[in-house]
Amino acid sequence: MAKEKQTKEVKHEMKNEKVSGACTDPKCPFHGGLKTRGRIFRGVVISKFPKRIAIEFERTVFVPKYERFSKSKTKLHAHLSDCLANEVQVGDFIEIQECRQLSKIISFVVMKKLRSGKIEMKEQNVEETK
Repeated sequence: MAKEKQTKEVKHEMKNEKVSGACTDPKCPFHGGLKTRGRIFRGVVISKFPKRIAIEFERTVFVPKYERFSKSKTKLHAHLSDCLANEVQVGDFIEIQECRQLSKIISFVVMKKLRSGKIEMKEQNVEETK
């Protein structure tokens, strides 16, 4: 029993080290009481709101009638905690994880920013000019 408590405390400390700054958001997975579980998705931020973001990513779907795969885009909304609000911008590539349902459309929470989207936009502009 003591080992289980120690491992939970160590995991919580590791989460706190990853994200700089403290927040008072009760729905924060790092500083609040929100537990994460389930699926993890990675995608590009397409819109940003004060407490949430919308991400989009591509997936392939099998169409049985034609025995082919088709690409489709999925759009998900995720809760954006106060400690990550300044880091995440539109165009960034981020990771979200499933949690309990926080509102009608929000069942995910932002875990980390993987890379900035400004670099990708600059690369696209350079390719277009060539």
